Amino acid sequence: MKDLVLYHGSQKVIMKPQYGYGKSYNDYGMAFYCTEICEMAREWACTETLDGFSNQYRLKGQGLNELNLCGEDYHILNWLAVLLANRTFRVESDLQITAKKYILDNFLPNYRDYDVIKGYRADDSYFSFANAFLNNSLSLEQLGKAMYLGQLGEQIAIVSKKAFLRLEFVDAEPVAKEVYYPKKVKRDQEARRLYRDERDKVYEGTYMIDLIREKWRNEDERLQHIVY
Repeated sequence: MKDLVLYHGSQKVIMKPQYGYGKSYNDYGMAFYCTEICEMAREWACTETLDGFSNQYRLKGQGLNELNLCGEDYHILNWLAVLLANRTFRVESDLQITAKKYILDNFLPNYRDYDVIKGYRADDSYFSFANAFLNNSLSLEQLGKAMYLGQLGEQIAIVSKKAFLRLEFVDAEPVAKEVYYPKKVKRDQEARRLYRDERDKVYEGTYMIDLIREKWRNEDERLQHIVY
């Protein structure tokens, strides 16, 4: 993979990210989560009450293998499967239980074989999109559209020990909460508005129950004709 300039928003300066440190139930498992967009890292760095730092790194990509869940070789169900494998979902109905198992059994890529994972960032807004799809209240087409239009950003997860060794600290920039927390809130609110707009449409699309009934699989040609 190519060399990357990455940013990580935090309440502290992180000069040496530690392999094996963090929460195992994050989007793609235990990893160091970054973005290629400096402005996005600034928003992630702040809370309502605390300033933060945008940490900048250089990742030497030679010899690393990357799983790009936003690339043309993958689709939205692959991303959802990885999310289901790591994040904690509140599964209540029989359909949700069946849906989760079906997605994991049929669409989960071998994501643990990679050094770096790139994909959508599943904060509270994106998490609600995914949950609605499992609940059969949002179509596959609507899920994809909400993800693309939400503009909550893609993230890059540094996963393997090898990748951590290729990550070099460059600098850290202070970030003011008064400036960037409102931007973060505005972006989240816009994503939620787009989700509500899609959810409220009368839409004849492909729903979770259709995938199960019609036995869709990862290489199913019907996935190529889904228009977001």
